[in-house]
Amino acid sequence: MSYQPAHHPAYHQGYQVQPLGYDLLKTELNDVVTDYLIKKGYRRTEEIFRQEVKDVDETGKPKEQSDPTAPSKFLPAGKYLSAFKHFSKWIDNGVDLYKFELNKILWPLFIYSYLRLVGQASYVHAQELLEQLRGRFEKTHPDELKNLVLITLSQHVRENEFAKAYLDNQYVIPISKFLSGHLFHFLERELDQCGAVVIDIIHQHCHVDAVDRGPIDPFSFEAIYRRAQHLDLDEVDIQEGIPGISHRSGLANRNVLDNAAALKLGPPPIEPTLRLDITEELGEEDRLHPPREGMPSLVEEFNVLHPIKKESDDSPQQTDIPYPPSRARDVVVEMQKVRENRDRFRIEGRTGGVGPGVSVCMFTFHNHLGSFSCMDFSRDQQLVAVGTTESYIRVWTLNGNALQSRLPGEKDLKVNNRKLIGHSAPVFTVAFSDSIANLDRNIYEDATKPETHSEVLLSCSADGQVRMWSLEFWTCLCTYKGHDGPVFCLSWSPHGHYFATGGRDKTVRIWSQDRVSAPRLLVGHDTAISALTWHPNGAYVFSASDETDKSIRMWSMVNGDCVRIFTGHTEYISALECAPNGKIFASADIGGSIYLWDIEKGTRIKRCRGHGRGGIWSLSFCVESSVLASGGQDNTVRVWDVEMPAEGSRPVNQPDGDGTIVAAGAPNDGKQAGQAAQPTSSSVSGTGKRKGKDVTITPDQISAFPTKKTPVMKVQFTRMNLVIAGGCYNPETQDVAR
Repeated sequence: MSYQPAHHPAYHQGYQVQPLGYDLLKTELNDVVTDYLIKKGYRRTEEIFRQEVKDVDETGKPKEQSDPTAPSKFLPAGKYLSAFKHFSKWIDNGVDLYKFELNKILWPLFIYSYLRLVGQASYVHAQELLEQLRGRFEKTHPDELKNLVLITLSQHVRENEFAKAYLDNQYVIPISKFLSGHLFHFLERELDQCGAVVIDIIHQHCHVDAVDRGPIDPFSFEAIYRRAQHLDLDEVDIQEGIPGISHRSGLANRNVLDNAAALKLGPPPIEPTLRLDITEELGEEDRLHPPREGMPSLVEEFNVLHPIKKESDDSPQQTDIPYPPSRARDVVVEMQKVRENRDRFRIEGRTGGVGPGVSVCMFTFHNHLGSFSCMDFSRDQQLVAVGTTESYIRVWTLNGNALQSRLPGEKDLKVNNRKLIGHSAPVFTVAFSDSIANLDRNIYEDATKPETHSEVLLSCSADGQVRMWSLEFWTCLCTYKGHDGPVFCLSWSPHGHYFATGGRDKTVRIWSQDRVSAPRLLVGHDTAISALTWHPNGAYVFSASDETDKSIRMWSMVNGDCVRIFTGHTEYISALECAPNGKIFASADIGGSIYLWDIEKGTRIKRCRGHGRGGIWSLSFCVESSVLASGGQDNTVRVWDVEMPAEGSRPVNQPDGDGTIVAAGAPNDGKQAGQAAQPTSSSVSGTGKRKGKDVTITPDQISAFPTKKTPVMKVQFTRMNLVIAGGCYNPETQDVAR
């Protein structure tokens, strides 16, 4: 005869064999089994066996329990940990919009599971649950955990004030009505895996307060609005938890919106093998082409750009974001970036009017019939692409040379533009992959010279698709589908391979070139996404939302969390750009305002004004991050001093015509910034009457470059610190006097 615990098949079949002296025999057999396990060194099995013996009575049935922690029906002690893991996995793998509210259930599930196990003397299972799960709550419930670890015996559960507070009161869980139905539907479906445990704990110890509202999270528009108005949370959210005990999951809206999450804004570490290859090849370049006197060598310049240092907390780790192995092309590209950085046109600080002027090269497109909707220049300044409202894309060479083609039948074809057809609705954004001018020589003598031009072009459209086009075979390589509705914007990661998209479905998605599904889905905006940009180290993405939201959010590429929220715009946010130094970024709106932000502090630095209304469609920083260029609907390219405070302003007499307000240009005549002479301009409205309107220009505007009748769609600082800009001639806009 042997002992049969409650989970033994014989017990479930109803067998109850109890001969004379059964209690004594059972005790002796238990001792024999225990001695055997100790002799064999099965310590873990011995602990579990002892625990199972304690959890059953002399008949092999569960012990009768009268303490307040006892479940309404017997649940195996090992079921609590597996139930928690299964339930938390469902939450973690679910939609981000629901996670904030569903995570509220995890803490009461954890603490009541522990109190139950200790109360029924299942100490081994209780300790295992505590050790494996406490890490999830150390940041959010540190004080409660300190009290919980002191409860180690069943009598502690009955006597400890902390435990009594939880057992004598119901834990309030506010949750939206829609989500509560979704929750209990899952629990009923997964009754064996976790539903029985979760439902029983909620039934006995919790009060689910179903709120008549949609799902709320720390980054919802409502939370941001209340934060801006210095209001507290909803009253129902304040009641969450046990009265008199710190609760609220540690993720209360006001705590998360403090913008205090630790950031890693430093440059990413370069791969050791790639660094070695680049250093060796740059040394060879220095030997073949020694630098001029007073100029650093290429190796010295590279070490300044990528100093040799141990991985620090200020920079993302190499393992944080997976990238494909480096190629020969990467070596050549990085070598040329070092060369161009050393030989660039240097822009010194402009504060006080010191420093040479910035040159702008403007490309104007004619005969477009108003169909051009977006534009981008390749980083090697060889190509320009435009998207149209007629669903096609056209690519030109800027110098008029023939486009490359590897199609077999086009070996001798000499054309300087190509048309890409595939979208079925207006194209909203186009973006070239990274590129740079090639080396004069082939550093790989035994192989083909690596190409450094743009290999692919990305586009997004109102048809909900993102397409990747080959710039060698002039065909669509891949179609990325996932957004629900139009995709308004996209942006390449600074290091390639990844790109971000944003659309009308209020989501930002991170894609990679080697898969058709998005590895990151970033949810939090309340309205459509209007602009995107990346941090220069590739670890963060900035997104802006239009309509009622008007917030800018900074997302972590590593874990998908929202780590900063920037609010202040009152108009549609039309452009974003992060500075190369990784410390500040700029945002622009259709009201003609440019805001500069401190990323680390999450605060606004200043507001630059000078553009007329209608939209600022593009921003770009110089290499030193000290000067910003902008282009807008008011037919001007403007250059701004990032370091000069935007204190004070001056009104400029401004005509107001058929809906477009044109700000006067400021020539760069060597005068101090903010004091350049402003030429007057005039226009006749549709009624034939002249109307005046003042446009405020802040002193940090260095200069303005007006066009005749060309709204500026794109401005871009090159790596040599020259500015190229492009726009479409529109004869219906007003003239700007020079």
